Amino acid sequence: MTVTELVSYEDALATYDPVMGLEVHVELGTKTKMFCGCSTTLGAEPNAQTCPTCLGLPGSLPVVNAVGVESAIKIGLALHCEIAEWCRFARKNYFYPDMPKNFQTSQYDEPIAFNGYLDVQLEDGEVFRVEIERAHMEEDTGKSTHVGGATGRIHGASHSLLDYNRAGIPLIEIVTKPIVGAGERAPEVAKAYVAELRELIKALGVSEARMEMGQMRCDVNLSLRPKGVEKFGTRSETKNVNSLRSVERAARFEIQRHAAVLSGGGTIVQETRHFHEEDGSTTAGRIKEEAEDYRYFPEPDLVPVAPAREWVEELRAGLPELPRVRRNRLREEWGISEHEMQSVLNAGVIDLITATIEAGADAASARKWWMGELARRANEDGIDPAALPITPAQVARVAALVAEGALNDKLARQVIEGVLAGEGDPDAVVDKRGLKVVSDEGALGTAVDEAIAANAAIADKIRGGKVAAAGALVGAVMKATRGQADAARVRELILERLGVTE
Repeated sequence: MTVTELVSYEDALATYDPVMGLEVHVELGTKTKMFCGCSTTLGAEPNAQTCPTCLGLPGSLPVVNAVGVESAIKIGLALHCEIAEWCRFARKNYFYPDMPKNFQTSQYDEPIAFNGYLDVQLEDGEVFRVEIERAHMEEDTGKSTHVGGATGRIHGASHSLLDYNRAGIPLIEIVTKPIVGAGERAPEVAKAYVAELRELIKALGVSEARMEMGQMRCDVNLSLRPKGVEKFGTRSETKNVNSLRSVERAARFEIQRHAAVLSGGGTIVQETRHFHEEDGSTTAGRIKEEAEDYRYFPEPDLVPVAPAREWVEELRAGLPELPRVRRNRLREEWGISEHEMQSVLNAGVIDLITATIEAGADAASARKWWMGELARRANEDGIDPAALPITPAQVARVAALVAEGALNDKLARQVIEGVLAGEGDPDAVVDKRGLKVVSDEGALGTAVDEAIAANAAIADKIRGGKVAAAGALVGAVMKATRGQADAARVRELILERLGVTE
């Protein structure tokens, strides 16, 4: 990989204004492909989920997936778009090695949804409106595997393998209008937009939108223009970025790269770029085509799509509570700040906390465990918190045992550890490990008396008014009871025994 010259981010923004355009492809969670009846289930043998239609064989005819159209309308409505009364598909002609038809069935000048917006909230609470140009229906390509090279890309490979199982899977492409005015926060806006869009897609139930699995991916278009100039610069398009962090990094890198080229008197080439996760850089792909290069023309084998207004309004009425509205409601119900809610969002545990509260826990306890011990374990294991082998109901039971006084926080963490290790539900772990709090006053009193007798000097300090020294005796009792005493009650007993009041 050649080393790319960059200028500092601050110097780039001192001279130029960034202009972004984000194209997000969402793979719909339909049971069958967009134009045929082949299954979309993951994990099948290569080329097992194909038919004459998705293989583009002569004489085969496509049929539009009605659920795909419905999903597209839902996405458009959630993005405050206008829904077309009449639209149609087009053929996008281009040499696709992984599209057996050698054209993509897409939408061109007549998308199903257009002129919308999505408000996104940045980490400091500022709300930025991203205008939506269009959301249109199309199909995915197959998958190419390049064999024999060092990088996994076609360059240097000895041969390529093609799997057409994914060819024809329904996609919705959501295209923003040029995003201007974000300034130095442009990369942050890009990340926040894709994050909010992902939450919206998941809330609608039209896709799992798992970026790491390619179910949602973003093309980052970026150009720079000198400050005070209205005309946009030449853009680059960083393709198929598949994580929120990478979207932000790709935008930032391209700002610095463009600025270096322009400041050095060079010219930006309109091209696609590859993003490299290992160092956040991009490298050149191919010269980017203009729309006319694709030779779009109406798809002759598909009738136009004309959604009835009554159907559109039914879908509008059935939309779920949108993510930003829901977050604001939950934030008020939970009594937390916007910053705290942003942390919950970043941790990906909003739904888990909500489910834990529904299972009986109070909001503070649910948030405490998911944002603390469980988030730590998920981070250590490199997995999503939802993938942890513990349910919201089990977390709620741990919270209930703490509230009842049967567990303290230290013991509760051990119970969670046991559940995660597959030792059963919380109550089973408590019984198996013998973790209940020692609540017998006689046993506690004996432990306190022994601690006082073994630490006479400390006891004298407490009698002399240094009440803070009681912490040492509390620690001794907790050690003696293997952490299974109620520390607050132990402290009370110590002061009572020593005749000290606070």
